[in-house]
Amino acid sequence: MAFALPVWLALHEELLAHGAPDSADPLDDFDDDALFQAFHLTRPCIAFVADAVRVRMKNNAAFRSPAAAAAAVSVDAAVLVALNYYAHGASSADVLQRVGRGRLADPPALICGVSEVVAGMADQFISFPLLRDAKLHVASQIKEACGIPHAIGVLAPAHFRIRASPYEKEAFRSFVNSLGYTTVVSQVICDSEGNVLSVEKCCVGGTCEQEMWETSFKGREMEEELHGPYWVIGGKGYHLSKHVMTPVSEPANDNEVRFNEAHAKIHDVMRTTLGSMKRRFRCLMQLGFAQECSLDKKADVIKACSVLHNIAKKFSVPAPPAAGKIEPLHPGNQNSVPFNIDPEALQARQELIQRNFSVGSASKDPPSNAGENL
Repeated sequence: MAFALPVWLALHEELLAHGAPDSADPLDDFDDDALFQAFHLTRPCIAFVADAVRVRMKNNAAFRSPAAAAAAVSVDAAVLVALNYYAHGASSADVLQRVGRGRLADPPALICGVSEVVAGMADQFISFPLLRDAKLHVASQIKEACGIPHAIGVLAPAHFRIRASPYEKEAFRSFVNSLGYTTVVSQVICDSEGNVLSVEKCCVGGTCEQEMWETSFKGREMEEELHGPYWVIGGKGYHLSKHVMTPVSEPANDNEVRFNEAHAKIHDVMRTTLGSMKRRFRCLMQLGFAQECSLDKKADVIKACSVLHNIAKKFSVPAPPAAGKIEPLHPGNQNSVPFNIDPEALQARQELIQRNFSVGSASKDPPSNAGENL
């Protein structure tokens, strides 16, 4: 990620300066194997998350609610309840009993409160490259992985299944994506190592990704030249522009074929990243009932899991093994409105292909293991 290790150490010192955690540590009730099974994270990682949450949690309304106060719920217990829900998509009765000592009157409220707090930590743990050196570092890693230069992220829509009422026909149809099932969708950017650099929006599943890009903070920043002459690498659902590099729709020569193969290679990192997130945080496989007018809670869970994904990678916590094939990236909701390809963007892509993917170009063959072990 774009921020350095000293930032993490400084944060750790700041949190420790606020005092020790509650004396009865719920983590003590679990051995390491049981801990990973219940939360899909390791002991040091969970302890760090609890430390990071503690300062912010005390100012959260859900944690200060009468139900939470009456139960005398510790921050650590609230965090573990939420982590258990993220890991399995439902709260385990055994975990609720062990961490709450039978005093948890309203676990859903605690989960919502923790989700809001952890989502708010995105400003510390989800970092788009802003400084020159950070951009050069991310771009060099992407070029090493696939041969495409000047790219500072991989862009894709991330679809998460939800349930919607079929009796509200118009609202229900808005959630149906192009594969025919109901989802909410967020815009995610990651780097070549699978760190989440940006997560924005929580829209109904029928939203096309080009619309999300044009109305997103990162989309507006990049198209307004605030991040300089860099690309993000997006799929066919996006329009080719000065700052979104899409594949060639109908490759006419070997150079364009090689470019499309490189594009698919680095874009597959996003598939692996989202697959890893959904294995670790199974709540993302089914976010429950959703209404179009109120998606804030779903957005908090998605962003919280993105924050925790980055923290887990910093602690080198492996994702649980895949139960089956990794879910493919959504093919994209195509915008039915005709558009004209920007001739300058088209020329820039052709020049990039000629310089980097023609026979005898200076580009090295991209390594075969890019995107693995995320």
